[in-house]
Amino acid sequence: ADCAVLIVAAGTGEFEAGISKNGQTREHALLAFTLGVKQLIVGVNKMDSTEPPYSEARFEEIKKEVGNYIKKIGYNPATVAFVPISGW
Repeated sequence: ADCAVLIVAAGTGEFEAGISKNGQTREHALLAFTLGVKQLIVGVNKMDSTEPPYSEARFEEIKKEVGNYIKKIGYNPATVAFVPISGW
């Protein structure tokens, strides 16, 4: 694949569970890189469930934390698009 879309939940507790040591967010990002996917897009979902709704601070917090992790596995966070979304 040319590109992978990694969806992370912005809800309190949900993001933390996914980015934890054995979380699926970490696992899926690592799998994508290991499989040779060089381009990554990160969709920050459930932005309507942040406090306050659509919190820019929460989005930036998630962007920073995910960016730090994906950098460790080999992605360049500067070339990764982070997109705030909500399916509500």
